[in-house]
Amino acid sequence: VIMLDTLSHLNEIFMLIISNFKISYKRYLHKLVNFDNKMIGILGPRDSGKTTFLLQYIQENDLPWKKKLYITADHSEIAGLKIYNIAREFHKQGGKLLVIDEIHKYKNFESELKSIYDTFDLQIIFSGSSAIQLEHAKADLSRRAILYRVNGLSFREFLELETNLVFKSYTLEDIINHHQDIALQINKQIKPYEYFYDYLKYGFYPFYKENIETYPIRLNETINAVLEVDLPMVFNVEPANIIKLKKLLNVICQSEPYEVNMTKLAAQAEINRNTLYNYLFYLQAGSIIKMLFSKGSASSFMTKPEKLYLHNPNLNYSYCKNAKIGTIREEFIINQLTVKHEVRYASKGDICVDDKYIFEIGGENKKFAQIKNIENSYLIVDGLEFGRGNKIPIWLFGFLY
Repeated sequence: VIMLDTLSHLNEIFMLIISNFKISYKRYLHKLVNFDNKMIGILGPRDSGKTTFLLQYIQENDLPWKKKLYITADHSEIAGLKIYNIAREFHKQGGKLLVIDEIHKYKNFESELKSIYDTFDLQIIFSGSSAIQLEHAKADLSRRAILYRVNGLSFREFLELETNLVFKSYTLEDIINHHQDIALQINKQIKPYEYFYDYLKYGFYPFYKENIETYPIRLNETINAVLEVDLPMVFNVEPANIIKLKKLLNVICQSEPYEVNMTKLAAQAEINRNTLYNYLFYLQAGSIIKMLFSKGSASSFMTKPEKLYLHNPNLNYSYCKNAKIGTIREEFIINQLTVKHEVRYASKGDICVDDKYIFEIGGENKKFAQIKNIENSYLIVDGLEFGRGNKIPIWLFGFLY
């Protein structure tokens, strides 16, 4: 009876949430996810639009409302309850679709999801911070769940929200081979540089639509929530060491993204080298930083990164006192490319993509000198509306997803 009452109460909360939900814009992820799978995981940075995605799917799903249930694992009503027991009661009453938000806030979620999957005829869709990596979800779960990682808004999506126009996304090969044609089509609709620098400052997280003025404050709160709540919960970081994570982040802010000296970085952050490797891994898992590794090296705990960046340019503008435009450009390119491509450190040029393309990134005066005579090498240039040959405008890489 208690579980019956609880389910009734959870359903009431769900109905309240869905009745107040009015976001119609659909992200790129809707075209990627195969909803035929029995268990689907949506992972991504905090505030990147995971909840919106889940609620939109529930609204669209043709099942009667009584057969659908949305719960958030950090809601006070869930405290002390087993998700398995909720699923059992929901299934008993004919439930078919169970959506669980913020799953990483729930202890031992892997074993309960596995049991739900194996026992009941339910479709389960869950979301979590990207701090849940496959390494931390048990192998059992990774065999059952299809995991998708969502990024923040692309420049293309930002433009759609700002202009109410519709823009195509393009493959990397499209952009490399046909960038002049594509740039011409887009320039007939909008002037990219009317929007591009705004995007770099505040266009990555969808919540910018709520209030641009308070966006930097909200973004700092997001960073602090990752550092103070998510990472300690997932990786058992001692509360006393959170200040060291923040110190490390400040050191990364002040550094140019050139070759990393781990000994120096550890000294500046006042931690030992082993702890430094762990903390960098945690910060990347929490989508706060991005590490660039050399070709052939594994992206594991104890692998030395060649370069360090913040995860996206908005973080740089919000968190760092002096945002350097060279760093911002590289962050933007790496962030947009890593959604669908492998990006590595390059000894010549700035980055190597898919072991095939070499990109050098810079302003309008950037020359080919550093990548001269290298096959499949290209200049990505800021300030250009149109490129020519192997010289491609930077803003076009915001149309990859």
